[in-house]
Amino acid sequence: MNRQRNHRTCAPLLASLTALVTVAGCAPSEAGSVGVPTPPPTTVAAPTSAAPPHLENLLPGMPPPLSPTDVYAANRELSPAVADHRPLVYVPNSESHSVSVIDPATFQVIDNFPAGGREPQHVVPSYDMQTLYVTNDLPIGGGTLLPIDPRTGKPGEPFPVRDPYNMYYTPDGRYALVVAEADKSLDFYDPHTWQKVHALAVPDCAGVDHMDFTADGRFAVVSCEFIGRMLVFDVAEREVVKMIDLPGGRGGMPQDVKLSPDGRTFFIADMVADGIYTIDASSWENTGFVPTGKGTHGLYVTRDSKQMLITNRREGSISVWDFAANALVHKWFIPGGGSPDMGNLSADGRVFWVSGRNHGEVYAIDIENWNLLARIPVGRGAHGLTIWPQPGRYSTGHTGVMR
Repeated sequence: MNRQRNHRTCAPLLASLTALVTVAGCAPSEAGSVGVPTPPPTTVAAPTSAAPPHLENLLPGMPPPLSPTDVYAANRELSPAVADHRPLVYVPNSESHSVSVIDPATFQVIDNFPAGGREPQHVVPSYDMQTLYVTNDLPIGGGTLLPIDPRTGKPGEPFPVRDPYNMYYTPDGRYALVVAEADKSLDFYDPHTWQKVHALAVPDCAGVDHMDFTADGRFAVVSCEFIGRMLVFDVAEREVVKMIDLPGGRGGMPQDVKLSPDGRTFFIADMVADGIYTIDASSWENTGFVPTGKGTHGLYVTRDSKQMLITNRREGSISVWDFAANALVHKWFIPGGGSPDMGNLSADGRVFWVSGRNHGEVYAIDIENWNLLARIPVGRGAHGLTIWPQPGRYSTGHTGVMR
């Protein structure tokens, strides 16, 4: 979306995370009040380090964050790279083995096509944002990816990739990370040739599922859905560095993972605990738990990076976490009930599109006025939908986690 820029703001801004400039104050606006004296320039001494500790050692090849305090600072405007992409909502229907396509302007299903395999789970934007992939993780021992051209919304030919329940991209764009849930493996692929480069076995992470990356791109935190644990792996070394047992025990069911904008905390949704755990992004220690609602599942940071939407699938509600307040500030129930699962925000950040997993439908929710704009019937088992295009410079995968 387009942002209004305040032309009275000082410039230049922070140019990179490795250098800061001395700010000499703002020049007075030509439209300023006559006779108001210009304040004397002030000089701010540059700190000894341009980056906070958690950003001092970036993964080589990863684009530096635009802000040292907001890893999502790039998620305000659409990139020129997606200028010719058609605005559409893509819904994988796991039980119908199909993909429904919705026009977000009319709330109508305008297309429906085979997913190119069995049990489609997520629609994943590629790192370079030029292809969408439908992940099909069945049959056991098989699996496919179905490419979709975001310019037309039309699918290409599926190709074999083993057990792609979910998919992410390393923050340097070097690898596509296939989350092979049944195989208990994280598989590193060349995202251009789709040749497997490395398989990281994760036998202690039953139900390997969702992940997010540290602000420096060096580590990833991964949910182990069937055993109440989290796994941490080193992205460059491609090796497990830690297992974290959640306070809820082995009966827990961690789902989505999201890094806070300041890069210091990971939030973990847990469907059995009915809330979110927090983990320190430096020490990997559990730091708290907040109840949100029954069946806590998906986590989505708003476009201004001020809040996070939390889907509570088993009670049909959305909770809102405020990062500045460090607290829940709102809870909204879908009129008539529902099962909000996975989705994403519209490019302008106003409409939250989310699948109704148990109801075969999609909800379009106005999160400024908290109104249900539409309830759209799709196929059975609607799961990891994405709305595209999304603001940001590159995709780390899932349903459009952008940075």
